[in-house]
Amino acid sequence: MMNNPTQPDLIHPGHVACPGCGAAIAMKLALRVMGPKTMVVIPACCWGVIAGPYPQSSLKVPVLQTAFATAGAAAGGLRAALDMRGDAETVVMAWAGDGGTFDIGLQSLSGAVERNDNILYVCYDNEAYMNTGVQRSSSTPYGTRTTTTPGSGWKRSRKKNIVEILAAHRIAYAATASIAFPEDMMRKFEKARQMNRGSRFLHVYATCPTGWGIASDKSIHIARLAVQCNMFPLYEVENGMAYTLNYQGKEAVGAYLKAQRRFRHLSKDDIGHVQAMVDEDWDLLMQKVSR
Repeated sequence: MMNNPTQPDLIHPGHVACPGCGAAIAMKLALRVMGPKTMVVIPACCWGVIAGPYPQSSLKVPVLQTAFATAGAAAGGLRAALDMRGDAETVVMAWAGDGGTFDIGLQSLSGAVERNDNILYVCYDNEAYMNTGVQRSSSTPYGTRTTTTPGSGWKRSRKKNIVEILAAHRIAYAATASIAFPEDMMRKFEKARQMNRGSRFLHVYATCPTGWGIASDKSIHIARLAVQCNMFPLYEVENGMAYTLNYQGKEAVGAYLKAQRRFRHLSKDDIGHVQAMVDEDWDLLMQKVSR
């Protein structure tokens, strides 16, 4: 399905996503791979608005909109209901933002993967609570200015490493993906779809022009820079142990940071500090890849 150029898009045109929305691009690519035998569970997030209120929907597959904290539990329950009906073909895909994954939905997600529920959980990560006004989340990177970290109070703590948290649960598959690397992203969705057993997790980098202060036509460019400077490395983890690196970035973080209004306040020393943190995280990842 992934390599079939005639596969129709399963997202309607004319939806209400912002121009250049990385989350909308991510969904379009994901459903090209997942196909019509997919049910999507969406907690409160930008995509809850993009999908639209019942009976309307911007998606051509069934959608279950659920409470902010419950994507993991709702997806597991939907899977159980399908199993009771003898439907082993339909894939249940939870689709949540960073707020509903890193923060409010983490308990539900951890419970689902501890049970090893047969679901694919996708976090489209735009690094803040964008739907409610660009408030910081635990996915917001160090150095970011948001509406809840104004002025000199920009975020001073690291971004939570969600893939390592999921890998620690020893699930079958956890991986990062980016809208700027569609072939890699679609390959990973296909791999997760074909498994169709146990819990799988994909962390998708999804730019937000509105919240990040970039032009709408720069979404893919910024997403590519994030990978090229190792702010968002592309890798896979199987069974919590086997690490595979998919891309090795060689650029410095400066160009990535300076291209976004949310980082414009950072000094040269601040950028140097961000670079040091990125280098440290990269070294830790390389130790896991090489073992």
